[in-house]
Amino acid sequence: MFETILDEEERGQVGIGTLIVFIAMVLVAAIAAGVLINTAGFLQTQAEATGEESTAQVSDRLQVVSQSGNVTTIDSTRVVDELNITVAQAPGASNIDLSETSVELIGINGQETFQLDESPPATNAIFTSAGDSNVLTDNSDRAEVTVNLESSAFEDPNGYALAEGDSLTVTFTTAAGASTTTEIRVPTTLVGDDGDSVRL
Repeated sequence: MFETILDEEERGQVGIGTLIVFIAMVLVAAIAAGVLINTAGFLQTQAEATGEESTAQVSDRLQVVSQSGNVTTIDSTRVVDELNITVAQAPGASNIDLSETSVELIGINGQETFQLDESPPATNAIFTSAGDSNVLTDNSDRAEVTVNLESSAFEDPNGYALAEGDSLTVTFTTAAGASTTTEIRVPTTLVGDDGDSVRL
């Protein structure tokens, strides 16, 4: 039933063969484990980056605190020719750089997109903190965004001045890709002198 190996040299050869097969199996297992560990590490890093970007895209957005317009007369028609929008960080948002924030206007004259620090047509100023920083760093920070609706920087020569009863959609998109949309609606009757402010 069992073969007895009487020759000592044959016994050693069988042992070396087994050892070589064992070492080969260990090497293969080690290489496979290394590949799995590297792949798992890469996937973990990618998942963390994706999670952070997704969170920023949802939370790192602006919040509109108030909005008003400047009343003026153009060709005997009362219009709003300038927007004044106060913005702040949304709850849970990280630091927001206003110079990297874009603005999109959609109205009866079409669509226009520009950076918040492009002057013209827009200017912004953080009035709750000292210095010339364009970054909102705290929930208590407030910035006033001014948009000249009659700016020559717009492609449409008629601009986006709003007459009585008109509406305009304004969308702020931060560098993280988070968007905030507000609807500007002009009252059906504009009262007051030129240069007066009206709440929108």
